[in-house]
Amino acid sequence: MKADKLNKATKASEFRHDVLWGQLHALTVIAQLGSFTKAAQRLGLSKAAVSQRISELERAMGQTLVARTTRSVRLSEAGRELVAETEASFAHITRTLGAARDSVGQARGLLRITAPVALGRQHVAPLLLSFFQQYPEIQVELDLSDRLVPLAQEGFDLAIRHTSAPPDTHVAFKLCASRALLVASPSYLQAHGAPSHPQELAQHACLAYLRPGPAAWLFERASDAGASAEPQRQRVPVQGPLRAGNSEILREAALAHQGLTLLPDFTVGPALRDGRLVEVLSDWRPVGFFGEAIYAIHPWSNTTPRPVKLLIEHLAKNMKAGFGPEVGKGAASKGHSG
Repeated sequence: MKADKLNKATKASEFRHDVLWGQLHALTVIAQLGSFTKAAQRLGLSKAAVSQRISELERAMGQTLVARTTRSVRLSEAGRELVAETEASFAHITRTLGAARDSVGQARGLLRITAPVALGRQHVAPLLLSFFQQYPEIQVELDLSDRLVPLAQEGFDLAIRHTSAPPDTHVAFKLCASRALLVASPSYLQAHGAPSHPQELAQHACLAYLRPGPAAWLFERASDAGASAEPQRQRVPVQGPLRAGNSEILREAALAHQGLTLLPDFTVGPALRDGRLVEVLSDWRPVGFFGEAIYAIHPWSNTTPRPVKLLIEHLAKNMKAGFGPEVGKGAASKGHSG
């Protein structure tokens, strides 16, 4: 047994350190992503190649660095210590190489972006087409998900998020303001009448966004006592034939005259402008449900990679006007009869 340990130590000492850099980098990526499969995707390698790199590193170090099971991957104490000592150096090398490459010639590289489904489909994806015309050497992988993914852990360079409070641990650029609107089709309002107060929504079919717990909408309005007074607030439990976790589905249900729904402006704008939907209770502002702005967010660093910066600038230029529809606003605020 002692001879085996001595042989391992001898092999480790004889192993050239410079050939371990790729293996060390693979270990840091596995630590970030917690998965051999995701690490292979990030590194552009096969899963077998990543596993081989870790095995080579373990042989060179003479100890187990990654504990593998059928359900999870976790680093040993030695693996965690090694990552802690080297991860910052690899991040610095990545930033330095990116800055050097960006300083000359055409901007190029791969950007991995995550965005909410509806916002990504309707606005982000179309803007990428004009972006590619300007920067043909930049490639984009666009992941559409309403899940708030950890950017660094899952390898994303940029997130487009609809929020009121971007995380202070990241760099956030405000692209435009956004607001929520209560809407319905003219046919629905003609058949059922338009509510003149939020409490009347309890008697209406309401198409609510799918979230945990009973559906409830919160509204506020400036107080009649003056600007210095606290706004009036009304919280209303609602129910209806459909709850869905996607604003496009709720919009289509409203267009099919199934009820009233609360939607972000970027989803409902065109239908308001052409009169297929109208705003209801325009004197009351929906609060605390959707975000109040669209942000581009990326992991903190001393410098912003040029491709990321260019894409943020492109999105900001084309989204700065926001999505607020003016046509149709207030059309049903005083109610319909019959």
